[in-house]
Parts: sequence; structure tokens; C-alpha cells
Amino acid sequence: MSRTPRFPDGGLVVAGWREWAGLPDLGVPWIKVKLDTGARTSALHAFDLEELPDDRVRFSLHPWQDTDADASTVECPVHDRRTVRSSTGHTQERIVVRTSITLAGRVVESEVTLSNRDQMGFRMLIGREALRQGFLVDPARSFMAGRAPKEIRRRNRGRA
Repeated sequence: MSRTPRFPDGGLVVAGWREWAGLPDLGVPWIKVKLDTGARTSALHAFDLEELPDDRVRFSLHPWQDTDADASTVECPVHDRRTVRSSTGHTQERIVVRTSITLAGRVVESEVTLSNRDQMGFRMLIGREALRQGFLVDPARSFMAGRAPKEIRRRNRGRA
């Protein structure tokens, strides 16, 4: 028996190693993401983290690569705190939030760690826990779910 939950139509969505996604709960309609089957949990670029009373967190995020344009501030409940090992082998305690991710026309709920990804190529990684909710990753392909509108792609490259 497969551990991968199936959608009602029985199909899995094939996605490329990089795609455009949305974070509707966080007010982010477009963000270019890397699908990372080597990471268990998804990770989102966040800065100016401020822990608030009642186990909440406020943070800012930049949705576009290589630019700080269109930063937004978000407040949401803290789901967990975890020690995460980065791809370089360093460990770091991170705040975990739960949020919806829209990818290839499907909406999945996912745990997302918050970390400063300023020096990374993508502002967000989508890990295995989110991908096992109905996605297969083709590492030879990109943007199989389609591209963001031209204006969004230009903003992402810092050419708004």
C-alpha cells in the first residue's frame, strides 16, 4: 500500500524541480520555489522574527529573489520549534508554522520552517512532507505547472 495520499481523482501531479507557488494564508500570491526531495520540511525566507505572546510569531518576508521589493509582514501561530540541519551540516533551532501552499493548482497544508534565506537561490523550498501530498518531482523539468504572469516574473528578477 502506498503511503502517498491520493487526490479524489486518483492522480498525482508531476512538477518540475522549480515551480511557481502561492502562500494564500500569508498573503503571497506568487513565489518561485525549489522542490527539494532531500529536505523533509519546507523552508521559507523570513527575517525580523519577533516572538509574540500566546505562542505567535511576526516576521517579514521578501517574495522575490535577489531583491527586497514588496516585503510583507505576517503574523501567525507558532506550530512548533525544531532543530534543523542545513545542507552545510550546521544545526539551527527554527520556528515552524503551518500554512497552505498552492502548487500546480492544488492546495496542501504544510509545516514550514522560518529561516533567513537571503543568500540562497530560492526564497522557499518545498520539502518531502508537502510533496507527498500528491506530487511527483521530475528533476529534468521546470515550471511544468506553468509560469507566473510576465509582470510577476519581471518583479522576481528585480525589473518591476
